[in-house]
Amino acid sequence: MQAEEMSVEEKGSQSQSVTRLRDGQCQHGEDQVAQEVAVALVFNGIAFAVMMASPTELEDFAYGFAFSEGVIEHAAQIYDVEATESAEGITLNITIAAVCFAGLKDRKRQLAGRTGCGLCGVESLAQAIRQPAPVLSNLTLHATAISSAIAAMREQQILLQATGSSHAAAWCSADGTVQVVREDVGRHNALDKVIGACLRKGIDPSQGFICITSRASYEMVQKTACAGIPVLAAVSGVTSLAIDIAQQAGVSLLGFTRGKDLSIYSHPQRIHIQDHE
Repeated sequence: MQAEEMSVEEKGSQSQSVTRLRDGQCQHGEDQVAQEVAVALVFNGIAFAVMMASPTELEDFAYGFAFSEGVIEHAAQIYDVEATESAEGITLNITIAAVCFAGLKDRKRQLAGRTGCGLCGVESLAQAIRQPAPVLSNLTLHATAISSAIAAMREQQILLQATGSSHAAAWCSADGTVQVVREDVGRHNALDKVIGACLRKGIDPSQGFICITSRASYEMVQKTACAGIPVLAAVSGVTSLAIDIAQQAGVSLLGFTRGKDLSIYSHPQRIHIQDHE
């Protein structure tokens, strides 16, 4: 895939005329709105999924989605990603290793995704609620590192600043330094893009943690665990199933990480909070 020449803001948003009511006064102007397009993921010529996503950092998305969905086990199993645009959306033609393609055909899964839904088209409950392998990690974090990462991530949300309508995910090193940030209209997509970027950059994600601007539902924990990442910190709340899966998968799940506040729902032994008061 050729490098994208436009910035994330330019590629992920567009100008739209708008009529506003401000202090009782009618105003006409222009707004920047987030783009939402259909992105089809096609592996070795076989259509696998259609996701509604932001048309940015799509190669990262291809790698991260393929990895978190179990299509590939490591980055070297993707040989090429080619994006083709049409009036209907964008098709990502992904060439994968033969062993991966054989497994893909065996699964016979068609996943039709929407911005807020990751289950459309799933054929069984077992497919819907996949239990990832346990995350084996001795990583420990200071609560201050998590708080500083959340604040730094917000400053790097370029698409959000332009449109006010995108989610973000970030991979951060153990000291709280934000290393990778990706945005998307879909929270799952943002996380997939971060995982894909780590794969492509050769980053070992198990040596850091994930921050997300959305709630932490079960599939966000699944993707985090599949990448071997031991900590997931969400700005918003968590769901009961997310807690269950995090507990079983060995993931420390945090919610309501705002300012100096946070709530730890599973595996609290990884988080040092004494210096956070």
